[in-house]
Amino acid sequence: MSLRILALDTSTEACTVALLREDEVIERHEEAGRDAALRILPLIDSVLAEAGCQLSELTVLAAGIGPGGFTGVRLGVAVAQGLAFGAALAVVPVNTLEALAWPALRRAGQHGAPSNASGHAGGAGAVLACLDARMGGIYWGCYRADAAWGVAPLEGPALGTPAELEPRLRAQALSAVGPGMRLLQATGPWPAPCDAQALPHAADLARLAALRLPHGAAVDPAELMPLYLRDRVALTEAERGGLSQKRHM
Repeated sequence: MSLRILALDTSTEACTVALLREDEVIERHEEAGRDAALRILPLIDSVLAEAGCQLSELTVLAAGIGPGGFTGVRLGVAVAQGLAFGAALAVVPVNTLEALAWPALRRAGQHGAPSNASGHAGGAGAVLACLDARMGGIYWGCYRADAAWGVAPLEGPALGTPAELEPRLRAQALSAVGPGMRLLQATGPWPAPCDAQALPHAADLARLAALRLPHGAAVDPAELMPLYLRDRVALTEAERGGLSQKRHM
């Protein structure tokens, strides 16, 4: 049977589903926001119906595990687990930041540029991927292309504040993607190509899963774990007040 990978991600504003069948991709991608819980299963059904494929005919699932919004990450992981258990399938977990960085690396035609001697991401081969973590934070990571794994981390994934990250990352002048970049551009335009509108696409998750499957990336659905990077999901009233004051200074 040909390779068939169903990928899904609800970690960000995007509710995205794709079926990779050999070289063909069928995708549904919506910015559903809080409606992701209502939209994810209909999108899955739509993709499978267009492909004329049943869950039992899939090779494996691929799931975006975060980082991202707490509710969205939890939803995506839970849906992937439910589908995988029901169809006796394994799941390939994919870091959302890696899925965001990968198309930018492919467009740039980079192939495995190394980190610099300081251990920080450097050189033309690196891409910075950022998501707005809310509560004044940014989920971020620096990545390079990797022939076997698709994407390899140079730094991160991690959670930081714009004040901590902006001076250091700006100095490296990395190409950048993701809505978290809006927070890093407060002091001026980014000094390298930047797409602050980019969101993860399930088609990229599926292609990364296809690369990683021969290298043992698939796990039992019971082992699929969300990548939160943050233990707390809400600010106290005092913290919200302090953040509001900073924004208006």
